[in-house]
Amino acid sequence: MKKLSFIFIIILLTSFSIKTFAQEKSAHNPIIYADVPDESMIRVGDTYYMSSTTMHMSPGVPIMKSKDLVNWQIVSYAYDTLANVDALNLVNGKSSYGRGSWASSLRYHDGTYYVSTFAQTTGKTYIYSTKNIEKGPWKESSFRPSFHDNSLFFDNDGRIYMIYGAGKLHLVELKKDLSGVKEGSDRVLIENASAPAGSNIMLGAEGSQLFKVNGKYYLFNITWPRGGMRTVVIHRADKITGPYEGKLGLQDKGVAQGGLIDTPDGRWFAYLFQDHGSVGRIPYLVPVKWENGWPVLGVNGKVPDVLPGLPANKSLIPGIVNSDDFNRSKGEAALPLVWQWNHNPDNKLWSVAQRKGYLRLTTGRVDTSFLMARNTLTQRTIGPVCSGATSLDVSNMKEGDFAGLALLQKKYGLVGVKFKNSGKSIVMVSAESGEPVEITSIPLNQKTVYLKAECDFRNRTDKAHFFYSLDGKSWKSIGAQLQMQYTIPQFMGYRFGLFNYATQNPGGYVDFDYFHISEQISAKN
Repeated sequence: MKKLSFIFIIILLTSFSIKTFAQEKSAHNPIIYADVPDESMIRVGDTYYMSSTTMHMSPGVPIMKSKDLVNWQIVSYAYDTLANVDALNLVNGKSSYGRGSWASSLRYHDGTYYVSTFAQTTGKTYIYSTKNIEKGPWKESSFRPSFHDNSLFFDNDGRIYMIYGAGKLHLVELKKDLSGVKEGSDRVLIENASAPAGSNIMLGAEGSQLFKVNGKYYLFNITWPRGGMRTVVIHRADKITGPYEGKLGLQDKGVAQGGLIDTPDGRWFAYLFQDHGSVGRIPYLVPVKWENGWPVLGVNGKVPDVLPGLPANKSLIPGIVNSDDFNRSKGEAALPLVWQWNHNPDNKLWSVAQRKGYLRLTTGRVDTSFLMARNTLTQRTIGPVCSGATSLDVSNMKEGDFAGLALLQKKYGLVGVKFKNSGKSIVMVSAESGEPVEITSIPLNQKTVYLKAECDFRNRTDKAHFFYSLDGKSWKSIGAQLQMQYTIPQFMGYRFGLFNYATQNPGGYVDFDYFHISEQISAKN
């Protein structure tokens, strides 16, 4: 009897080990534990490309590449700057937080890649095109008005369309040269696209993405019933002009907005995102089966945690975020693609060449607040936990300057060096209340200081802590814990930021020796 029990235990353990090993070898959701919202995805041969939203950041509309649908790297941006206007330049008291360019549509047609997007800031619709999606160059075409959450579509008969809108969806036909809309072509496509999710709707169906599969047109949208969660609705038709019939596509974990992608061997998935607290909106993959001419999302209607048949997720470092020692070889880009500026930068006031191996940020004007200061250089935070650290030479600051490391959102946190009253201090500032408050100030009597911020997104804890060091080895906590919060005015997950701005006298500068990002935080946090 004991022998049988022992054998039974061995079988159980072996089964558990096999299952655990299989899970480790398979992909898991989320696919990317970082702010990559409003995805649009295509497959060209055996390579996948994805565009996303970064709104007020420059460069904008990141393009990411994958060979397996799971592990992605940033390979390009559709534009360096969206437009040269006050709100995007952070001048004259104007900003474009939460606006800039929104949801994009990525397409491949006759050897050319296209990305369409739109901007409330400028009131325009944009279409960017290139023959080489990874190296560019990109050609811009823009026109009015700004078509909300548009889906660009090239039909088999050579005609080009856009579907756009929220709740009530419209169809327009574009001119062949993509310079604008064919006059008289705008029509209501679906009067109430939210209807499959019920009548009590908080967010009207938007985020349109149109696909053609086996001769039928499939339109994906996101909607949000009041008191419920983000929901996928799907419509289909035999003609692009309709009529469309709709059904509820997925209602689980708030995972929604996206579309369809297939693999070279014939499998289908839906790519979607989930609101995940202060880290942002994070991508998920959901298996799709076809039944009676409809895509059926999920496993028994649920979003699975594990995705058998897809390879395991690798680190988001270096594909989505990465450390940077600011050493550049001849021919290398001044900044790797993981970096984006908060709004349009003033390119005269930053350099990685003036001091070899350092990023120099020089002040060019007087600012009254961190959020309105130009030339903050940013990267995403990543989950479930992460830390960002930097070394800062403050020898050449001027009276009134403030420089350091940020966690950027409306309710931001800063650790840095202030030069005031002829002396320098290490300070921690918290805007958790909605207004910046200097929590701690410690005198600094040396030219180099080391700064670190740690983020804990586990179980949506959304807590951050700040540290400083005088030798780069022994770290001390500073200030207060920051309760991070995703806010709609910025509409973006928290980002690490390197900053320097003047409050009295422009012309000072600081040198950042490195930025190191890690997937670990202190044990006590």
